Amino acid sequence: MPAHLHPGHARPPRALSPAAGLALAGAAILGAGAVENGRRARAAERETPPVGRFLEVGGTRLHVLERGRGPALVLLHGNGSLIQDWLVSGLVDGAARTHRVIVVDRPGFGYSARPRSRVWTPAMQAGLISGALHSLGVDEATVLGHSWGAQVAIALALQDPGRVRALVLESGYYFPSPRIDSLLFAPQGLPGLGDLISHTLAPVASRLLWPRILGRLFGPSPVPERFARDFPVEMVLRPSQLRTAAAESVLLVPDAFALRPHYAALRAPVTILSGTGDRLLSHADQAVALHRHIPGSRLVAVEGAGHMLHQIAPDRVLDAITRA
Repeated sequence: MPAHLHPGHARPPRALSPAAGLALAGAAILGAGAVENGRRARAAERETPPVGRFLEVGGTRLHVLERGRGPALVLLHGNGSLIQDWLVSGLVDGAARTHRVIVVDRPGFGYSARPRSRVWTPAMQAGLISGALHSLGVDEATVLGHSWGAQVAIALALQDPGRVRALVLESGYYFPSPRIDSLLFAPQGLPGLGDLISHTLAPVASRLLWPRILGRLFGPSPVPERFARDFPVEMVLRPSQLRTAAAESVLLVPDAFALRPHYAALRAPVTILSGTGDRLLSHADQAVALHRHIPGSRLVAVEGAGHMLHQIAPDRVLDAITRA
């Protein structure tokens, strides 16, 4: 019997091809990254536990914080953010001196759930916020929406006009324009692939890019010391929140198309806040254009300020709330 067929001789293992070796190494790196990102997300939640209470609205759990007494003021944060954005700015404490302030983690952000059985357009989120306000016994409120939250605020005023006493729109996106971020984030918003990216590559890339992200958000204004010190960065870099932020980036342009025909139908008084130096959105093409589109609206332009007005100029935002 030939030696290579003898039962006592095992066949040598076949060597992996270079491509298979690279694939295995890549899978191992992604797996290790997913484990580390999950660990950091859990650590972030231990360090930044819920600050409010939970409401069940239409099968969705919402995290809501309340402070102060007086006329109701609802704060809706922008894409990728959470309740702590408003807290760190000092706006909640300032407004709570004269208002019952209600701050909401929008679906998928902070500690609010985001069921995947729905497409979370501004209209869908507005219905959820309306239900939450009904549960809280709020019949009438001033609603302040920042950035993506401005679209939700507008949708709420259109859906439930009797409940919205006044609108304050800060650094919002109102008119469709080319957005490279919508294209870049499209893969991350897809089922399956989006989860893979969000749990492996996206948190690492976001940590590396965080200084540049802040430059876009705040510039040309400097980042306030309190934000740099107190904002829970790792909470917004959790895989679940990054996937939600990607999904909202993809929806930004089509949602502006959907809302644009209805701006003139807004019944509530509208105050439009914008920084003239905003590096994310064009002051002229968005805020100024909306002011022209809505008869009787009030435009507050903060000269040279960036996108995060409630952080950069909280007194101007508080004044706009009081006047509204």
